[in-house]
Amino acid sequence: MNRDEIRSYLEFYRDLGIDSVYRPVRQVRSAEPKAAAAKAAESPKISETILLPTIAPTSDTLDQIRLDIGDCKRCRLSEARNTIVFGSGNERSTVVFVGEGPGADEDEQGLPFVGRAGHLLTQMIDNTAAKEGIPIRRSDVYICNVVKCRPPENRTPSPDEMQTCGQFLYRQLNTIKPKAICALGSTAMKALLNVKEGITRQRGKWHKWQDIPVMVTYHPSYLLRQYNQQARREAWEDLKTLFHFAYD
Repeated sequence: MNRDEIRSYLEFYRDLGIDSVYRPVRQVRSAEPKAAAAKAAESPKISETILLPTIAPTSDTLDQIRLDIGDCKRCRLSEARNTIVFGSGNERSTVVFVGEGPGADEDEQGLPFVGRAGHLLTQMIDNTAAKEGIPIRRSDVYICNVVKCRPPENRTPSPDEMQTCGQFLYRQLNTIKPKAICALGSTAMKALLNVKEGITRQRGKWHKWQDIPVMVTYHPSYLLRQYNQQARREAWEDLKTLFHFAYD
């Protein structure tokens, strides 16, 4: 098993809240049953705790993460992509937005959320902040995706693709250390929170990824549909809650 595979497995278990494992302690057999029993009574401990090693390299940086991704061929998404879409924005941002994955425009330009959904996200950030008197714009936040390569036909990333690419998303979040994360859509929600419930039950509520508060809301591409006026209003309320928590 190579380093990336080991890191991926450890990240998976750490995300489940497991930070230690137990290893049986080998007991020394004695030829004398009474001596063995006395020894066992004196030393009742039969296991020891081993802390799992830190997943991310020490002193990690976004540049180092980019370098480690390289010309990634770790999963099937690399077969049809044009560009790896790493992320963009303020690398010291108080808030990080996490989406699902690049679309056609993002794959072409190498930047997240630059198509129709991206324009709507920009309006959501800029307009909500302005109405609430919070002096930020889209350029003041950091935006990235669960997977860095465009899924064919914009399909939902598969669990193994999300797990493979998730190690880099987690390193990005640990490096930036934002005050809050906004999960855009169900894919980002599931990648960060490991929940099975639908997004309508989870949106508008605070959750936790590691020790960082997470606000779940709808993906902008969902909000572009004409019949989702109520969802748009709810998403704007979610951003108001997010921004007041992060910037007040």
